Amino acid sequence: MKLLPALFLLVSALPVLAAEGQPWVTYEGKDGPGKGKHIVLLAGDEEYRSEEALPQLAKILSEKHGFKCTVSFSINPKTGEIDPNTKDNQPGIEALASADLCITSLRFRTWPEEQMKHFADYLAAGKPFIGLRTSTHAFNGVSGIYKGLNEFGKQVLGEKWVSHWGKHKAEATRGIIEPSAKDDPLLRGVTDIFGDTDVYEAYPPADAKILVRGQVVNGMRPEDAPAVYSKKRSTDKAEQPINDPMMPVVWRRDYRSDTGKTNQILCTTMGSATDLLNESLRRLIVNAAYAFTGLEVPAKADVSLVGDFKPTNYGFNSFIKGVKPADHATR
Repeated sequence: MKLLPALFLLVSALPVLAAEGQPWVTYEGKDGPGKGKHIVLLAGDEEYRSEEALPQLAKILSEKHGFKCTVSFSINPKTGEIDPNTKDNQPGIEALASADLCITSLRFRTWPEEQMKHFADYLAAGKPFIGLRTSTHAFNGVSGIYKGLNEFGKQVLGEKWVSHWGKHKAEATRGIIEPSAKDDPLLRGVTDIFGDTDVYEAYPPADAKILVRGQVVNGMRPEDAPAVYSKKRSTDKAEQPINDPMMPVVWRRDYRSDTGKTNQILCTTMGSATDLLNESLRRLIVNAAYAFTGLEVPAKADVSLVGDFKPTNYGFNSFIKGVKPADHATR
């Protein structure tokens, strides 16, 4: 009989132990308007520290707003560790089957067919996407029946990889709200977007609604002056001033697929982990999560950081080694 309490504690602990062994992390939603909604966040890029950015977004969405959030990572199958250089393994993506929203921060992934199927099924179902930074070039080298998803950025989000318009690691981005979009619900409470990543060259399609343009600044600080020089466009090699016109850095659109269903899209070429230190950028993403899951966007969503968020500077092979998904779990 004395063994029963110990046995009960052991059995009770088993679900926790199992969760710690999973190659993904799930944050159950607390009280909030998002209760009952499920967001799946896909972290998989080698440069901009999505493996740090998306867990922080998930914590904000779950703890402040009630959404259940599942974060799937690129996982080294030999070590079980988060490894952004592993382009062909994204366990946990099965969670898309029950997702109401997918947030992507991907770069040149080549998932196997059984993993691509979950992504393709979600897209075909007409469900919404928020694409961050390198998601404009999310896939590359995918073969077989899902090779069309190599064009996900251009066809669905509205742009592919074109070029660095501002100078990489030397000229940051100041977000300038498009005057015609100032009353868009996604911009509620959004005032001063700034990120230390550079502006991408981007030409969204005519059906896209531009929300924010990126002013290239002459340095890496919010107070730096706008850059003044000219550059040739990749499309026609015509030269134009770097900030006239400014490149779009945030837009929304509706994508109608061959299934006849329509996906709501928000794409931003900002979104590194360091960019997420900016409150307005976080609020823009949270606002879109509300709108795309059928909820009223609050006047000023709470996007305060959860925990001690000190993101690693972006760069190839600069990710923190030895981290497993369970290390991101809220204790």
